[in-house]
Amino acid sequence: MAGSHLFPVSSRQNRHTMTKNVSCATASPESRTARKTEIREAVRDILPATIAIVPIAMLYGALAADKGLSVAEAFLMSLIVFAGGSQFAAIELWGNPLPFAAIIFSTLLINARHVLMGISLGPKLAMPRWQQYIAVYFMTDESWALAERRALGRPISATYWFAIVAVLPTSWMVASIVGAAIGPLFGPPERIGADFAFTALFIALIAGFERSRVMLTTVAVSAASAAGAYYLLGSPWHVMVGAICGIVAAYVTASEPKESGNAG
Repeated sequence: MAGSHLFPVSSRQNRHTMTKNVSCATASPESRTARKTEIREAVRDILPATIAIVPIAMLYGALAADKGLSVAEAFLMSLIVFAGGSQFAAIELWGNPLPFAAIIFSTLLINARHVLMGISLGPKLAMPRWQQYIAVYFMTDESWALAERRALGRPISATYWFAIVAVLPTSWMVASIVGAAIGPLFGPPERIGADFAFTALFIALIAGFERSRVMLTTVAVSAASAAGAYYLLGSPWHVMVGAICGIVAAYVTASEPKESGNAG
């Protein structure tokens, strides 16, 4: 009796398991195809920025070598720090004796913008909280800008994000090594205006955003306040002043339609 009862149940369980396995097997190729598509899209999106940062990373390597750093030391800074603006700021302040306090303060001030970038990006990352912490650790200005643009139409998956952040650091580190190795052969980089390449990259990224009233006002206010702070206070204060003024301008400009709508 017991045996005749267990057999049908076991058969039903086997059929259910087989159906589930077939369903998973059917879904797996689609899932893999979707992931491959997202990886291709990520590489396609990050490729222009990757090509653009190669000469910038080489410039960093050349400047580091010009300041007396070895190829290995220039590479280690890229590996450990991986923050272009902070690395350039550190190299600019590099000297003998080494101004530790000035370098630490400057790099912290410059990278303070990543707090705001992380707050903006976090809700748009379609991944568990623990993955979000890892994701923002690898966040750069370029990956943040691309992710914000993608988030206008869809959530940012872990596949897309980590494909982006896998390409950029590798290119930066390899180019840093090349720049530190061959840079001294060409003399001071600023002699040919190569030190403007870092700024040119961000101008290109900003130009890719939607030209709305909020965006144009934010960029104009941020640029004007940063330029004024640079003239009056010097580096690195202009970075923080520009960021704060840009945030305030964006908030005020974005709030205006709501206020006028409520008044009407």
